[in-house]
Amino acid sequence: MKWLVLLGLVAFTECIVKIPVRRVKTMRKTLRGKNMLNNVLKEHAYRLSQISFRGSNLTIHPLRNIRDIFYVGNITIGTPPQEFQVIFDTGSSDLWVPSDYCNSSACSTHVRFRHRQSSTFRPTNKTFRIIYGSGRMKGVVAHDTVRIGDLVSIDQPFGLSVAEYGFRDRSFDGVLGLNYPNKSCSRAIPIFDKLKNEGAISEPVFAFYLSNITMKREVIACSNGCTALVDTGASHIQGPGRLVDNIQKLIGAKRCGFKHYVSCSVVNTLPSIIFTISGINYPVPARAYILKDSLGYCHTAFKEKRVTTSTESWVLGDVFLRLYFSVFDRGNDRIGLAPAV
Repeated sequence: MKWLVLLGLVAFTECIVKIPVRRVKTMRKTLRGKNMLNNVLKEHAYRLSQISFRGSNLTIHPLRNIRDIFYVGNITIGTPPQEFQVIFDTGSSDLWVPSDYCNSSACSTHVRFRHRQSSTFRPTNKTFRIIYGSGRMKGVVAHDTVRIGDLVSIDQPFGLSVAEYGFRDRSFDGVLGLNYPNKSCSRAIPIFDKLKNEGAISEPVFAFYLSNITMKREVIACSNGCTALVDTGASHIQGPGRLVDNIQKLIGAKRCGFKHYVSCSVVNTLPSIIFTISGINYPVPARAYILKDSLGYCHTAFKEKRVTTSTESWVLGDVFLRLYFSVFDRGNDRIGLAPAV
């Protein structure tokens, strides 16, 4: 069995799928039994980007923590390879990077794909658009060789942006979506599915281990139950406005602009917020949900969802995923969660 494990030392699209969340004991026991994850973290903590795992059952791909906001990893596209930093996003399905035709100010600050320099590039006339929570893009579909570590997808369809809005000065070039094919805005087969179909990955399973930089009563936000999306492309924890307001009031956060602030001196006294998933409690302590901005002020990581739905739903982003090792079993439509150690 070969899995893709993404290590982060990954808020975006409207193309969202709701996945039932259950604990996957067999995967957790397998990883811990073989001690693969702990050995990797202990032996290679300071040189993850230099690791090669050819011949093993795991493809380990390092991600870089950008100010606890998002996680990026390197991929290459083309022949010879051109390198890009992309967000590995479980909330979307499309892979795209800027094209050399893009004249938007955002593209000028990022690496652009030079298609004329790639001997394996193949264009198409298909266009698409994606609207994210923090920006939007429009682009065209093309084909070329894409590499994620030792995983190689030949003639992989991907997007080349011709216009971008809202991504200027962001520390990533594009996005690599890991969601289901039917959520692809470009209607192209996602790279993870193509790798699985071609036998490069034996099982449709990938996992994330995200680290960070640096219990009191359970809060019942929706007594009749909620749905939740575990999203590596979201930096915060997002929920319905009314329920998020309840949490902000409970911890004494005061709104200023678009954020809710607390005194940094009270962080150690604030309660944990507990998410109960399939009867199992997943606490999020204050040290995780209180973030510090560039001026040294402390604000909460809870945000109101911009997109409203008929049911009460939450998005559990990187703030949650830094606490819990997550395994995405696409073959069985389930997610496994275990405390990150």
